[in-house]
Amino acid sequence: MTIGKDHRMSTVSAADIAPTAYAWEIRADGLKVRVGRKRMAVDGLDLSLGTGVHGLLGPNGAGKTTLIRALATVLRPAGGTLELLGESVGGRGEHRALRRRIGYLPQEFGYYKRFTVREFVEYMAWLKEVPKADIPAAVQRAVERVGLADRADERMKTLSGGMVRRAGIAQAIVNDPTVLLLDEPTAGLDPAQRVRFRQLLQELGTDTCVVVSTHLVEDVAAACTNVVLFAEGRLVFQGTPDELAAAGGTEHVGDSPLERGYAALLQGSAGERGAW
Repeated sequence: MTIGKDHRMSTVSAADIAPTAYAWEIRADGLKVRVGRKRMAVDGLDLSLGTGVHGLLGPNGAGKTTLIRALATVLRPAGGTLELLGESVGGRGEHRALRRRIGYLPQEFGYYKRFTVREFVEYMAWLKEVPKADIPAAVQRAVERVGLADRADERMKTLSGGMVRRAGIAQAIVNDPTVLLLDEPTAGLDPAQRVRFRQLLQELGTDTCVVVSTHLVEDVAAACTNVVLFAEGRLVFQGTPDELAAAGGTEHVGDSPLERGYAALLQGSAGERGAW
């Protein structure tokens, strides 16, 4: 509950103050998600994720983006069950209250080029139904966390690709989400920016369920507490970065233990299904 400048208390719903009633922030059981009419991009996934930073790894076409979109309630499950924060996702429900507690950065996102960074993040905060009195402080905090405070009043069209990506991260965290979904968030970031982003992930993961879809194994090594390896719409591996590294050997392709573990697990998965 917050007090605005006019000293009136803002409205807080029962859902906002209800005690946590779920074991996992994200839980999927036999989850299937279809892309188009025929292809099952997520095919029978069993997965449970709680607080922490979870790296979602996999080759191109593995189904990572489809899974992220399902977790963001953009795509409906075609089979199985999906629960977010204890709420069942599927059917024709709008999940409006649930979306207030989710932050989502897609691979590509739209924005009005004439908006300043501040206006863009403010607009996204409004869409997420952040209380009006809280929006200015929430926006300032978000742009500061992504290192854009000095560019907050510049128009989006003047920014570099990496800065636009950072603005996208700012809108994803402006509502202090309980579940944060980031699809290839480091695309376009330079090495120094990626290091700062990893630090931000570690900070967020102390009290948030963060899912980061990436193809960069080094990002997982630096920031993630848990690794989910995904291939052909199915779970191949879930464990710590150290456990991923231990899965490979010198005979496997890769410049680091993590890359060799990644290659070994994908090779073993392919051998079982004869698809690679």
